[in-house]
Formats: sequence, structure tokens, C-alpha cells
Amino acid sequence: MSSSISRRWFLALAGAAMIARRGFVLAAEKVPGVPTDLDHILFGVSDLDHGIAWMEERSGVRAAFGGVHPGRGTRNALLALGPRRYLEIIAPDPAQTGQGPGQDMAEGLRTLQEPRLINWAAHTNDLAALVQKATASGIAIEGPRDGSRARPDGKMLRWKSFSLKDNAGGALPFFIEWSRDSVHPSNDSPSGCRLLQFSVETPKAKDVAGVAGKLSLGLSVKSGSHMRLSARIRGKKGEFELN
Repeated sequence: MSSSISRRWFLALAGAAMIARRGFVLAAEKVPGVPTDLDHILFGVSDLDHGIAWMEERSGVRAAFGGVHPGRGTRNALLALGPRRYLEIIAPDPAQTGQGPGQDMAEGLRTLQEPRLINWAAHTNDLAALVQKATASGIAIEGPRDGSRARPDGKMLRWKSFSLKDNAGGALPFFIEWSRDSVHPSNDSPSGCRLLQFSVETPKAKDVAGVAGKLSLGLSVKSGSHMRLSARIRGKKGEFELN
């Protein structure tokens, strides 16, 4: 076999291997019962250290400190839930004591008596197109807005996002597009957990399902007496549920 043919053969094999690896990653992201575009779920606590310990006790994985949100009054810790998905434990930042419209979440977190899911995010690679889609569908939004957070190593994470003016009490997500120069948090957060199921229960099931359909969210919506987010996770200690 000539050297040129050998080189072409080697490149073909390498390309096939890369495609196979990419296909494996994409397949791993498609979990029945989990919206394909789910980016992360927000787990609210009144004290971050307590939230980290609470999650470690159930999952066997210790979330890593992520950083603070200047002006928003919050800080977080993260753990990966599989490719392109992660859990954000979010709590008030004791170093930010101001009050105001930007700190509504921090003020709400301080009142929590026990940890709970409070919101979730869906990712997109084209936020502008999704904004147009929402507007054309008659869905009122807030934003888009720029966001950033300094990691403990000093590197900046940057993103753009928008939220719905009516998210049905957290049943519907906010939408995020990560900057291309930012490492997605799932890539370097502590691993060992997998998101197996995510669903919403709400008295507004029909309305929520309608909006989710317009925004192409594969969201499982159930009718219930009150709004509830539910996530089933497999950790190092077995399966557990957050709600």
C-alpha cells in the first residue's frame, strides 16, 4: 500500500472515530423524560454551605463553589448532571447586603425553610432567533440581557438570556445562550450524577404545555393542584428525587 493511500486510510479512520465519538455524546444528551434543551436546574437554599452538604449527603458528590453574581445578591455551587446539563445550588451571598429589584431572588431565598427546586434554564445556540420566535407566537418576554460570573480561578463566564414575563411560577424556563469563549459549567463541575427525569406539575398544565410547544420544549407537563418541579437524579449513592 502506497504512503498516500495509507495516509488517506488513516484520515478516514480518524474521521470515522470522531463522528462515532460525537454521536455518542449527542445520544447521551437525549434522555427520555428530560427536555432535550434543558441546560440546568436551580436548587434554592437559604445557606450555600448547608445546601452543598445536603446535596452531598444524598448524591455522594460534593458540589464545587461556582462564584458570585454581583448586583444580584446570590452565589452558587455546581455539579454536573451529564453532557451539557448541570445542577446549580443557589443561595444568598452574605457579602452582598443591599436590597433592590435586582436582588428579588436573594430575598426570596433567605425565606426558604428547606431546599427546593425553584427554576430551570433551557439552552439555545441562537438566542436572537428564539426571541423572534417567541415574539411571533405572542409570548411576552423580558430581555435579552447580558450576564457574567467570575469563576474562582478568575476566568469569566459570559452568556445572554431572556425570560418569559409569565413563566407560570417557574414551570417554564428562562433561555440562555453561552458565549463561545466560555466553558460550559457541565464540562468542569464535579461529576458522578445523571439527570434521569424532569417534569412539571401545575394547575395551568394546558397553558404551560401550549407555550412549551410553541418554543419547541419537549417538556413533560402534568396537571396538579399546585406548581411543582420534579427531578430524578442518579448519584453515587443511588437514585433520589428533588422537588
